[in-house]
Amino acid sequence: MIDRIGQLFITGYEGETPSEDYLAFLERQNPGGIILFEENCNPHSRAESSLQKISARTNVPPFIAVDQEGGRVCRFRGVPAEYGAPSDYAEHDKIDLYAEHFSRSAYYLRSLGINLLLGPVADLNLNRDNQCLQGRTFGSQSSRVIPFIERTIKIAHKAGLLTCTKHFPGLGAAKLDPHEELVSADYTYQTFLNRESFTFQAAVRSGSDMIMTTHLLLPSLDNYPATISQVVVEKLLRETLAFDGIVITDDLLMKGADRFGNHGERAFKAFHAGHDILLFGRNYRAADEAIQYFKQAYRKGLLDSDRLRSSLNRISGIKSKLTASVV
Repeated sequence: MIDRIGQLFITGYEGETPSEDYLAFLERQNPGGIILFEENCNPHSRAESSLQKISARTNVPPFIAVDQEGGRVCRFRGVPAEYGAPSDYAEHDKIDLYAEHFSRSAYYLRSLGINLLLGPVADLNLNRDNQCLQGRTFGSQSSRVIPFIERTIKIAHKAGLLTCTKHFPGLGAAKLDPHEELVSADYTYQTFLNRESFTFQAAVRSGSDMIMTTHLLLPSLDNYPATISQVVVEKLLRETLAFDGIVITDDLLMKGADRFGNHGERAFKAFHAGHDILLFGRNYRAADEAIQYFKQAYRKGLLDSDRLRSSLNRISGIKSKLTASVV
């Protein structure tokens, strides 16, 4: 099972194309997925060529993930992949137009080799000072957001894309940006049940394959931020919302995760909290360090075999939808 530990990680690469070092890392560690950023995606033909190189160097077909939310968060630029900001469609009640534009993008992404959409965004727009979510949400009221969440997941699945709803348990009430620092929001468990939970419940009912947490501290709920909180992952997500799919971290290279320890430590804490997949942005060397940390922990008996098997089985189950199994 130690040889499958890489399946717990998703990571990307810097620059326009994958380096030979990165491709060798894929062969050596067999990570569970690849994440693409804007510099990797344009022009589209180069991205497609890069994905073919990656495919040739991986033993187990990886998740190929991308943030393609619309508006300012579009890694693939230009038609037919790019479309408008979620807030613009929602503000004008243009759900059918959104569905048309998103559908065009989803089918095109799948044709390029993408199989995992890091979306939809299920956060509510609750704080006007929240620059991180500006333009990225479908509104401030769950009743208006839910139809967009449901349509997004339905269309993505029809196009052959897996979905990853974010940012659990809800980043909308925060003011700061987890890319820059650990953020906090002052809402209680009861507030979560009456407000944030509804959009994520809709995503679970609609069959979202994954749910992403973020580097958010909720002092009224737990002393630990969501990334390393068993309360958030196990109680709120697994028990309260009855979600049995893959739970993935937000990028563990964000500054909001810096206080969780070195690369191996922060990944290990997130895994211990209940996450199945650990995300390491552009820095595959950091992911490599974390994988080595996990393998050493496994050899020392510090990584619970049943817990590891459970996550690997979830990953295998989701990958079976892509006609490839983690074996």
